[in-house]
Amino acid sequence: MALETVPAGVDATTPNVARIYDYFLDGKDNYEVDREAAEQIMRKAPATRATAQAGRHFLARVVRFLVVEAGIDQFLDIGCGLPTQQNVHEVAQAARSDASVAYVDNDPVVLAHARALLAKQPRTTVIEGDVRDPESILRNPDLTDVLDLERPVGVLMFSVLHCVADEELVQDAVRRLRGAVAPGSHLAISHITRPPAASTYRDAAEEAARTYRDRGVNTTMTFRDREQIAGFFGGMEVLAPGLVQLPDWRPDPELGPVSGHGLPATYLCGVARKDAR
Repeated sequence: MALETVPAGVDATTPNVARIYDYFLDGKDNYEVDREAAEQIMRKAPATRATAQAGRHFLARVVRFLVVEAGIDQFLDIGCGLPTQQNVHEVAQAARSDASVAYVDNDPVVLAHARALLAKQPRTTVIEGDVRDPESILRNPDLTDVLDLERPVGVLMFSVLHCVADEELVQDAVRRLRGAVAPGSHLAISHITRPPAASTYRDAAEEAARTYRDRGVNTTMTFRDREQIAGFFGGMEVLAPGLVQLPDWRPDPELGPVSGHGLPATYLCGVARKDAR
């Protein structure tokens, strides 16, 4: 059952992107207005729910890979969204009990829910921050209480960069984050991309993106092409299999479907490592 009461300060009359995403993931932290918007989006683009779930499976595979194979024991999750299934700290701490996680978001709804759910969770923190202002994130004392930025960090930016339309601003923000983290750090990104012109899903994807705007949802949905998304990794070493669709990044049957099952090509994702230079 979804939320029925409205906490003080929360607007339940306007759809919220984090709550819509929660609905796509079969979560409970959403209101009728969010469900109506989500259903409208899925009428335009029926694969939206399956794509959101594929994104969550990608998150789980990335985090476990970074812990088990890359030796990362601390994570910075920017634009974390509402806590739901397979959260970063759950996946990381299942593989390494002393892993630390800092969750970052600029949405008051997300912050309120995350802080309530994670209040007693060890080695985690939830801070207010915006990907467009990385210095305010990196200097936050609550973050540095949990993460040691002199050591490698797994920086996670899942479905957040396409919420910033200004290309110069968003590329510069990610460049500053890359520059601030220690060698050995990894950057993981997932980002919407416009389907090929020949795809029957291209118009549907664009209609779905317009629905967010038309319903007054608190975000933008900015399509970027492969070259633009690859640019977020700068001079980092992009790990195999490169920049691929969500189900194709190191499939693992324990952490979700091993194929896209016909998902349209609306997302690209990848992971890169920062080497010492």
